[in-house]
Amino acid sequence: MQLQPIKQSFQVQYDYQLYFTSGLFALDNLLFANLIADYKDFEPVKLLFVLDDGVKNHHPALINQIEAYCRKNQQTIEYTNTLVLPGGEQVKNSDAAIDSVLKGVNENKICRHSFVVVIGGGAVIDMVGYAAAIAHRGVKLIRIPTTILSQNDSAVGVKNSVNAFKKKNFLGTFAPPFAIINDSNFLETLEQRDWISGISEAIKVALIKDKTFFKYIADNATALKNREMEPMQYVIYKCAEMHMHHIAQGGDPFESGSSRPLDFGHWAAHKMEFMTNYELRHGEAVAKGIALDVTYAQLIGLISESDLQYILDVMIAIGFDLSLPVESPVEIQSLLDGIEEFREHLGGQLTITLISDLGVKHDVHTIDMDLMRQAVSKLNRQFALN
Repeated sequence: MQLQPIKQSFQVQYDYQLYFTSGLFALDNLLFANLIADYKDFEPVKLLFVLDDGVKNHHPALINQIEAYCRKNQQTIEYTNTLVLPGGEQVKNSDAAIDSVLKGVNENKICRHSFVVVIGGGAVIDMVGYAAAIAHRGVKLIRIPTTILSQNDSAVGVKNSVNAFKKKNFLGTFAPPFAIINDSNFLETLEQRDWISGISEAIKVALIKDKTFFKYIADNATALKNREMEPMQYVIYKCAEMHMHHIAQGGDPFESGSSRPLDFGHWAAHKMEFMTNYELRHGEAVAKGIALDVTYAQLIGLISESDLQYILDVMIAIGFDLSLPVESPVEIQSLLDGIEEFREHLGGQLTITLISDLGVKHDVHTIDMDLMRQAVSKLNRQFALN
């Protein structure tokens, strides 16, 4: 008897929302309690909190505030515990950090009808999201990002990851969070380099999608550098909106194809982070990666010298250091090896996103290595003394 193949197809609807507030755990702020009640209002929902230790150090009363908030809303929320873990990219290199979250899920009996709530920068959110996604094949996650970069980019996506085999984001999942909540109060205690570095992701998305948005960033470069909250809040909102729209409407939310325009500037950024042992912040590396790729785009004739200089001047005005952390031929070659590593991470055909005009992305599938070396040299000649 000849048995025919059995085939089925199905679709899954994903919904998640980004909320904006200040003082999220103030007793009179109902946003968080209402969000949990909207999920399940007939019994308390069990929550496990995971907190970036940098956030804890800058907000020493936060754990007490969380506990008091949960007690006030105990008909809705069942508080279990708050785990405090190191922040920064190094936490993504640590099996111990993942194990701590998984142990917390197990010991506090967090199930698929419970929530892990992560509060911190992008690296902690990445790592905790990965742990949550593999526990019980996925427990629900609420992200509360506390940096510019995580509020406008990394925490509003659908990816979770950790590093392995000396490669960034080698292990990971696609798992949309239940919700993201941006609390502007957390931004006030950021170090200046963290304040600035998150703007690079807004520059990225503006350059590939929206010339008007890039002009807004350019016109407000000094205000952004000087920590004016109103323009920063607009930049965060607009960047997050465009990021989420691309995921929902771009046709490839789980990145099955080879083109990833939201990784503009990232092939070099990921490599420079590794080469500096993650002393570079991700946003700082992205700024350098964008600068390198727009310089290369000018050398191959995609954009004019004046547009190139305009882009670089805007980034310098915001406060970015655009010199590259490579000098010797060996270091430059190591950086260029990141192109093949990027292709390997994507799979399929090499696809590097460049721009052909402000706000217009342009994908290429080959890189002229001699010209890319020239781009490295051109940038370093211009900015090495800055």
